[in-house]
Amino acid sequence: MKAQHIPGLSVAIALKGNLIWKEAFGYADLDNQVKVTTDSRFRVGSVSKSITSVALAKMKDEGKIDIEETVGHYLPVFAKKKYPVTLKQLAGHLGGIRHYKDNDPSDYIHQEHYTDVPSSLDIFKNDSLLFEPGTKYYYSSYGFVLLSAAMEKAAGHNFPDLMQKELFYPLHMTKTMPDYQDSIISGRTAYYQWSKEDQKVVRSPFEDLSYKWAGGGFLSTPTDLALMGSALLSGKFIKPATAELMMTSQQLKNGKNSGYGMGFRIGTDSKGRKIVHHGGVALGGRAFLLLYPDQNLVIAVTTNQGDAQFGERHLEKLANLFIE
Repeated sequence: MKAQHIPGLSVAIALKGNLIWKEAFGYADLDNQVKVTTDSRFRVGSVSKSITSVALAKMKDEGKIDIEETVGHYLPVFAKKKYPVTLKQLAGHLGGIRHYKDNDPSDYIHQEHYTDVPSSLDIFKNDSLLFEPGTKYYYSSYGFVLLSAAMEKAAGHNFPDLMQKELFYPLHMTKTMPDYQDSIISGRTAYYQWSKEDQKVVRSPFEDLSYKWAGGGFLSTPTDLALMGSALLSGKFIKPATAELMMTSQQLKNGKNSGYGMGFRIGTDSKGRKIVHHGGVALGGRAFLLLYPDQNLVIAVTTNQGDAQFGERHLEKLANLFIE
């Protein structure tokens, strides 16, 4: 925090299904000197993809959705693409759906409010696929927006409601929710970034995340994320075979591993131990979720500075304290 001028940080660790440490540091709101607590809600960016994928897995186990089915089956408007795209491919970034346009800030910093997921599809629904699905790995937040629209159709509920029903309520994730910019949300942190020009922490620009709830629009706490990770590893909330599917790299059509399962990156730490993880970056938020499946260890860290730099190698240092 000192090295990167991070205003506020929160951390939680769960071992063998038990939350063994949670602590908060610094400030949620510098203007009013409001300190971070373990209940402070942070923007978790693309960790939202992991959250969405656990709900997808639960729906699969309940027979409410078929991940091998095509998007066009659930959303006929997408049946007209050159190639069919499956939900499993979307959850693994193999679907050929584009990501943000690098040369167009308006494509990844949205101020417009979308009232529902179907309306947010207008951003990219008419764009061609970038490649034949399954032939390449291409990270796409919009792919997860499309996935959430299919989940809505399958569930018969809007996306926030199905997330509450399938995931947040049963796991007691009471602090996890979409980042509604038009609502008062208790415990929501302010959003910051480091200004290289001014050499100080400044407020992040305004952004409405309603265009990408599933891809990067949730608020959460490390405690909630640790609860979710532990549930995934428990073999009770998600069927073991489904959890294994999520935490195993998908394969490209050429037989090579993509390095990504369903909503999680797959890898090993510096000591060769299997890790499953995802980072998240948003304007005014940085988060990281790290799972050690073999050790049944889950670590989650959130900050309210979007350009904070930390990842699996930093969290591994925490893991070693509890594994060793």
